[in-house]
Formats: sequence, C-alpha cells, structure tokens
Amino acid sequence: MTGLWTIAEVAAHLGVKPDSARGNLSRWKVRARERRIDEQGRAYSLYDPDEVRKAYAARPGRGNWKPES
Repeated sequence: MTGLWTIAEVAAHLGVKPDSARGNLSRWKVRARERRIDEQGRAYSLYDPDEVRKAYAARPGRGNWKPES
C-alpha cells in the first residue's frame, strides 16, 4: 500500500466530485481506514487506494447488465 487517500484523491482517481465519490464508496461498501482531525478541527477520512481501485474495477458498467426477460 502506498499510503491512504483523502476523499479529494479518491474523487480525482474516479473522475468525479468529492460528494459523488463519497456516494460511490458507500454503494461499493468501501470503508475508511482512518479518521483524522485537521488543523481547523474538522474530521476527515482516509481510504485504502487498493480497495478503491478494486471496487472501481468491479463496478457494474454500461454493458454489464442483463435485461429482465
């Protein structure tokens, strides 16, 4: 593991905004590995980049669904 990612880094990897990244991580059941407090006293979460990459690769895509018969 190369280090944990902030939500901004996750969002950049996914190509979405941070709020969308949070929603995706929740849907994919990727949990934060750590929670920290910044200098202003705000909490933030850190995510395992390997878990994020794995969940992103396993997500259903446009051609990955079957119509109901």
